[in-house]
Amino acid sequence: MKPALTAARLAGPLVALLAAVGVLAGCGSTPAPAARPTVTVTVTAPPPSAASPVPSSPAATPRPTPTPTGAPACATPALAVSLGPGNGAAGSIYYPIEFTNASSVACTLYGYPGVSFVTASGAQAGAAATEDPAYPRALATLAAGTTAHAELRVTNAANYPAAACQPVTVHRLRVYPPGETHPVYLTLKATACASTSVQILSVQTVRPGNGLAGFGGQ
Repeated sequence: MKPALTAARLAGPLVALLAAVGVLAGCGSTPAPAARPTVTVTVTAPPPSAASPVPSSPAATPRPTPTPTGAPACATPALAVSLGPGNGAAGSIYYPIEFTNASSVACTLYGYPGVSFVTASGAQAGAAATEDPAYPRALATLAAGTTAHAELRVTNAANYPAAACQPVTVHRLRVYPPGETHPVYLTLKATACASTSVQILSVQTVRPGNGLAGFGGQ
């Protein structure tokens, strides 16, 4: 009976010891920290003040204005137009139409003038001059006071039957400088053909220099 009693006596203190150890273990352990909630912070930029203007986008670089190359075309008011002496050959008469730059600046002529006969009343008589391709078109630059010319061929109206020609007396030539819509009028009394089906006028392109009408347009 003594051994059993001894065991019972030892069990009590052992249980108490284990309980004390458990309490100490509980006191010595640190609980895991709870997870902190995520905080989102929104930052709003303050509006610009008058002291701090918002920079604007850079301005586009202006394109340079193109500068004209060469002299401008000669306008009718800048020209003194005249009719040189005529030379006859093979039933036709050749006249140089002279274009002199009467302005103080250089200008240019290019191509064919427009030429036609007009009556005393100013009405056109017959067909306008055709373009004679004896010389190629070329730019003629006229300094102040210099001259270019275009040669005009006038075929004798008597070369054609009267019924086809319908002869009419004319008193002037109407001349449009190349590219111009304002004419000049030159005195030239002649017999022309009122019929536009008969062509008695032809003109060459403008060329530099004074025109000396020659035989056969040479």
